[in-house]
Amino acid sequence: MSVLILHHRGTLAAHAYDRWLADYEGDVLLLASKEHLGWVGEELPTGETGYSHMEALDDYEVGGVLEARVLDLARRYGVSRLFTCQEHDLERAAQLREILGLPGQTFSSALPFRNKLLMKETVQAAGIEVAAHRGVECAGDLVSFAREHGFPVVVKPRDGAGSIGVTVLRSREELDAFVAERLDVYGPLQSNLMVEAFVPGAMCHVDGLVVDGKVALAWPSQYLFTLASFKELRGGRHDVTLDRDDPLARRLLDFTDRVLDALPCPPNFTFHAEVFHTPDDRLVLCEIACRTGGAQTRGVIKTIFGAELNECWVRAEAGLPLPIDIGPERPEPVKMTGQLLLSRRPGKVVELPGEPPFPWVEEYKISVERGEVMRVSRYSADVMCCFLVSGPDRATCQSRLQELEDWFLDGLVLEELPEDEAPAPGGEAPAVPQDEVPAVPQDEVPAVPEGEASAVPEASRSRS
Repeated sequence: MSVLILHHRGTLAAHAYDRWLADYEGDVLLLASKEHLGWVGEELPTGETGYSHMEALDDYEVGGVLEARVLDLARRYGVSRLFTCQEHDLERAAQLREILGLPGQTFSSALPFRNKLLMKETVQAAGIEVAAHRGVECAGDLVSFAREHGFPVVVKPRDGAGSIGVTVLRSREELDAFVAERLDVYGPLQSNLMVEAFVPGAMCHVDGLVVDGKVALAWPSQYLFTLASFKELRGGRHDVTLDRDDPLARRLLDFTDRVLDALPCPPNFTFHAEVFHTPDDRLVLCEIACRTGGAQTRGVIKTIFGAELNECWVRAEAGLPLPIDIGPERPEPVKMTGQLLLSRRPGKVVELPGEPPFPWVEEYKISVERGEVMRVSRYSADVMCCFLVSGPDRATCQSRLQELEDWFLDGLVLEELPEDEAPAPGGEAPAVPQDEVPAVPQDEVPAVPEGEASAVPEASRSRS
């Protein structure tokens, strides 16, 4: 009896699987991507760990190497559970479970969460409102869709994440340029694209945990920025939880319950649903993911409910008791929270602020160092810093986020580089998605003297 963990992206420091499963009676096995560990400056843990077997695989993402190792370890260790908490492994893990006859999410369950076109068709059939949409097989699909529904239109991969590949076309001229310059009819993404009508209004999200087929906890938040604008946005990206007495909060929770009821959900999972709240007071599903949300979502849920989402998920999958008490009624948040993310912007980092001087900063992470040359963010969680604050209500959190942003930008000094010295977009290894960086409470991290900050490794200053 053993649990096999697939770890695709990000730092293992943020995913203490062996500690989370310390009371599991069988073996805990780990297969990780060597390439992605290298991007965060990590190797497999050394010394005493809770793993019976660990491997960092070359070519984790391609060529069937991962599948071959899973099948071999299943024979050697009698694998009874296969777990991943990372979106791009959901379908692979589901297929391997079916081959091995293991419990957990099936491929038919994973697919509607990964394929946004199938997702929208499925929930729409259950009476849930979604934006008008269509699969893109050729340029004519885009042109005819825009003619029927008008501009703006949104083009994106069906299985994308982190706002990567999302393009908003606001006019016929922009559509023509997109078709001429960026739409490859024979390219690898062609049959993977979709187009949908632009939905005006605020974007909200609901994050939660399902255990034994029942929502154990969930709470809504609202983005105070546009997700697809991360490359151009120079101000802070603020994201706040909704107050307990906000009527919209209850509507969003009920709406998400209906979405989950419409989809073939596995027994245990976390979810991240994004929902438009339109100016005429409608709720329209953007999409829902069968995994934990990015940025500071894990920190948000831990702050308001005391629950580490991915720990709860893996323990539920292993058949172990949860580290928090789950009663018959869903818990209410004990406080409100807000997130601040600042996108990368071109320039050389000359100065950075020190430790945040505010007691209400719950977690934070600075992802750049003095002397580093930044380029424009390439996806929504590719940021130079992120902070998590708390407060008694939404208004207080919003005020604190703005105070924190002003403080950080006052202490940030960037040197503009000549055009021929600026890094080309995409010229570096991808940054780590923020949901995969370890969260370190502010009161557990020693202050870094200003004169020594540039010598401190980035990972040691991680807060989320």
